[in-house]
Amino acid sequence: MIRRAILVGVLALLLITAVAEAHSPPQHAKVYFIDLQQGDVVKSPFKVKFGIQGFGITPAGTKGKRRHTAGHHHLLVDVEQLPDLDAPIPSDENHIHFDQGETETVLELPPGRHTLQLLLGDEEHEPQDPALFSEKITITVE
Repeated sequence: MIRRAILVGVLALLLITAVAEAHSPPQHAKVYFIDLQQGDVVKSPFKVKFGIQGFGITPAGTKGKRRHTAGHHHLLVDVEQLPDLDAPIPSDENHIHFDQGETETVLELPPGRHTLQLLLGDEEHEPQDPALFSEKITITVE
Protein backbone atom coordinates (compact mmCIF):
# COMPACT_ATOMS: atom_id res chain seq x y z
CA MET A 1 0.00 0.00 0.00
CA ILE A 2 2.79 2.44 0.94
CA ARG A 3 4.80 1.46 -2.16
CA ARG A 4 1.80 2.13 -4.36
CA ALA A 5 1.25 5.56 -2.77
CA ILE A 6 4.94 6.42 -3.28
CA LEU A 7 4.79 5.23 -6.91
CA VAL A 8 1.67 7.30 -7.58
CA GLY A 9 3.34 10.33 -5.97
CA VAL A 10 6.51 9.92 -8.05
CA LEU A 11 4.50 9.54 -11.28
CA ALA A 12 2.44 12.63 -10.45
CA LEU A 13 5.61 14.62 -9.78
CA LEU A 14 7.12 13.51 -13.10
CA LEU A 15 3.93 14.49 -14.95
CA ILE A 16 3.81 17.91 -13.25
CA THR A 17 7.49 18.49 -14.09
CA ALA A 18 6.94 17.55 -17.75
CA VAL A 19 3.96 19.90 -18.05
CA ALA A 20 5.79 22.73 -16.26
CA GLU A 21 8.77 22.41 -18.62
CA ALA A 22 6.66 21.94 -21.76
CA HIS A 23 7.09 25.54 -22.90
CA SER A 24 10.51 26.03 -21.36
CA PRO A 25 13.29 26.73 -23.85
CA PRO A 26 16.66 25.17 -23.04
CA GLN A 27 19.12 27.37 -21.16
CA HIS A 28 21.25 27.86 -24.29
CA ALA A 29 18.31 29.10 -26.40
CA LYS A 30 18.31 32.70 -27.55
CA VAL A 31 16.60 35.16 -29.88
CA TYR A 32 18.55 37.94 -31.57
CA PHE A 33 18.65 40.36 -34.48
CA ILE A 34 20.48 39.35 -37.66
CA ASP A 35 22.40 42.14 -39.46
CA LEU A 36 21.20 44.81 -37.00
CA GLN A 37 23.03 45.79 -33.86
CA GLN A 38 23.32 48.36 -31.11
CA GLY A 39 24.07 51.83 -32.49
CA ASP A 40 23.30 51.12 -36.15
CA VAL A 41 22.11 53.99 -38.34
CA VAL A 42 19.46 53.01 -40.90
CA LYS A 43 17.22 54.62 -43.50
CA SER A 44 13.50 53.94 -43.29
CA PRO A 45 12.02 51.62 -44.40
CA PHE A 46 14.54 48.93 -43.41
CA LYS A 47 14.56 45.16 -43.11
CA VAL A 48 14.71 43.53 -39.67
CA LYS A 49 15.65 39.83 -39.55
CA PHE A 50 14.95 37.73 -36.45
CA GLY A 51 17.28 34.95 -35.36
CA ILE A 52 16.66 32.08 -32.98
CA GLN A 53 18.96 29.39 -31.64
CA GLY A 54 18.14 26.29 -29.60
CA PHE A 55 14.35 26.57 -29.99
CA GLY A 56 11.96 26.53 -32.94
CA ILE A 57 9.57 28.84 -34.74
CA THR A 58 5.94 27.92 -35.29
CA PRO A 59 2.79 29.92 -36.06
CA ALA A 60 0.54 31.15 -33.27
CA GLY A 61 -2.18 28.67 -32.38
CA THR A 62 -0.06 25.62 -33.23
CA LYS A 63 -1.40 22.48 -31.57
CA GLY A 64 0.30 19.19 -30.68
CA LYS A 65 3.83 18.47 -29.54
CA ARG A 66 5.49 21.07 -31.78
CA ARG A 67 3.99 23.88 -29.68
CA HIS A 68 6.16 22.74 -26.76
CA THR A 69 9.43 23.21 -28.64
CA ALA A 70 8.76 26.44 -30.52
CA GLY A 71 7.16 29.87 -30.44
CA HIS A 72 6.72 32.93 -32.64
CA HIS A 73 8.37 36.33 -32.62
CA HIS A 74 7.06 39.60 -31.22
CA LEU A 75 8.95 42.80 -32.00
CA LEU A 76 8.89 45.43 -29.27
CA VAL A 77 9.44 48.93 -30.68
CA ASP A 78 10.20 51.80 -28.30
CA VAL A 79 8.96 49.80 -25.31
CA GLU A 80 10.55 50.93 -22.04
CA GLN A 81 10.19 47.60 -20.24
CA LEU A 82 9.10 44.08 -21.07
CA PRO A 83 5.36 43.45 -20.77
CA ASP A 84 3.93 41.27 -17.98
CA LEU A 85 5.63 37.91 -18.60
CA ASP A 86 2.70 36.03 -17.02
CA ALA A 87 0.11 37.41 -19.47
CA PRO A 88 -0.43 37.48 -23.24
CA ILE A 89 1.85 39.94 -25.04
CA PRO A 90 -0.08 43.11 -25.98
CA SER A 91 -0.81 43.73 -29.65
CA ASP A 92 -0.38 47.34 -30.75
CA GLU A 93 2.02 49.54 -32.75
CA ASN A 94 4.72 48.95 -30.11
CA HIS A 95 4.17 45.18 -29.70
CA ILE A 96 4.15 43.70 -33.20
CA HIS A 97 3.09 40.04 -33.52
CA PHE A 98 4.41 37.70 -36.22
CA ASP A 99 1.66 35.09 -35.95
CA GLN A 100 2.58 33.12 -39.08
CA GLY A 101 6.07 32.35 -37.83
CA GLU A 102 7.71 35.12 -39.87
CA THR A 103 11.41 35.65 -39.30
CA GLU A 104 11.76 39.08 -40.87
CA THR A 105 9.85 42.27 -41.59
CA VAL A 106 10.25 45.66 -43.21
CA LEU A 107 9.90 48.36 -40.60
CA GLU A 108 9.12 52.01 -41.25
CA LEU A 109 9.95 54.36 -38.39
CA PRO A 110 10.20 58.16 -38.20
CA PRO A 111 13.66 59.75 -37.99
CA GLY A 112 15.28 59.61 -34.57
CA ARG A 113 16.41 57.09 -31.97
CA HIS A 114 14.38 53.93 -31.47
CA THR A 115 14.70 50.79 -29.38
CA LEU A 116 14.01 47.28 -30.67
CA GLN A 117 13.71 44.03 -28.74
CA LEU A 118 12.44 40.54 -29.58
CA LEU A 119 10.20 38.51 -27.27
CA LEU A 120 9.15 34.97 -28.16
CA GLY A 121 5.56 33.96 -27.48
CA ASP A 122 3.83 30.58 -27.34
CA GLU A 123 0.73 29.43 -29.20
CA GLU A 124 -1.40 31.79 -27.09
CA HIS A 125 0.99 34.79 -27.30
CA GLU A 126 2.29 34.26 -23.77
CA PRO A 127 6.06 34.30 -23.15
CA GLN A 128 7.73 30.98 -22.46
CA ASP A 129 8.88 30.21 -18.93
CA PRO A 130 11.55 31.40 -18.57
CA ALA A 131 10.89 34.17 -21.11
CA LEU A 132 13.05 34.15 -24.23
CA PHE A 133 13.92 37.71 -25.26
CA SER A 134 16.78 39.48 -27.01
CA GLU A 135 18.92 42.30 -25.77
CA LYS A 136 17.27 45.66 -26.35
CA ILE A 137 19.15 47.64 -29.01
CA THR A 138 18.99 51.32 -29.84
CA ILE A 139 19.19 52.38 -33.48
CA THR A 140 18.98 55.73 -35.23
CA VAL A 141 16.73 56.25 -38.23
CA GLU A 142 17.86 58.96 -40.67
